[in-house]
Amino acid sequence: MSDATTARVVLYGRTGCHLCDDARALVERVCADVGATWAEVDVDLPGPDGTVLADELGEMVPVVDVDGVRRGYWRIDEARLRRALATGGGRP
Repeated sequence: MSDATTARVVLYGRTGCHLCDDARALVERVCADVGATWAEVDVDLPGPDGTVLADELGEMVPVVDVDGVRRGYWRIDEARLRRALATGGGRP
């Protein structure tokens, strides 16, 4: 796992969320398959700037971004994640 500021894939989730557990396993497997970096951010913990993402993402978790572009939430689609990684995600 990498730092959220440098990872290609960022998983936003929370502790005790079964959908987040499923998404974590999927992201970890897919990123290992394609050699992509990933990071996980707990939406319930304050970030470096003191903000808590639960205010913004709380009901949508898990949320997955690829290269800064939102690629899924609630139930993460493996094929969509793989396509985003294969095509460069959302990189300019």
